[in-house]
Amino acid sequence: QVQLVESGGGLVQAGGSLRLSCEASGRTSSTTAMGWFRQAPGKERVFIATIAWSGRNTAYADSVKGRFTISRDNAKNTVYLQMNSLKPEDTAVYSCAARRTGLFSIDWRTYDYWGQGTQVTVSS
Repeated sequence: QVQLVESGGGLVQAGGSLRLSCEASGRTSSTTAMGWFRQAPGKERVFIATIAWSGRNTAYADSVKGRFTISRDNAKNTVYLQMNSLKPEDTAVYSCAARRTGLFSIDWRTYDYWGQGTQVTVSS
């Protein structure tokens, strides 16, 4: 099993920045790609960013491209999401996820492990 714990969420003004972290523990050697997703109240979970195990391949949702950056440090079993130029519409619970096999994916249904999520609130 793999456990994922997110941190770094909070309240920030529009235009501000936050960096989310997702630390993995357990059988981390069994994971490959990792991703970030978010879910706002009353809305479906949506893809934000994903990164391959090597860190060389990434993909982003159009809504965050150019503002958010995903990265990973395999030595620390940690994935990061640097969020800049935050907007009120970025307000949501952000969750990280890991896959057991395969390349990175934008489909949340292909992920096997999930963290509990961290709240990000952007005020206008």
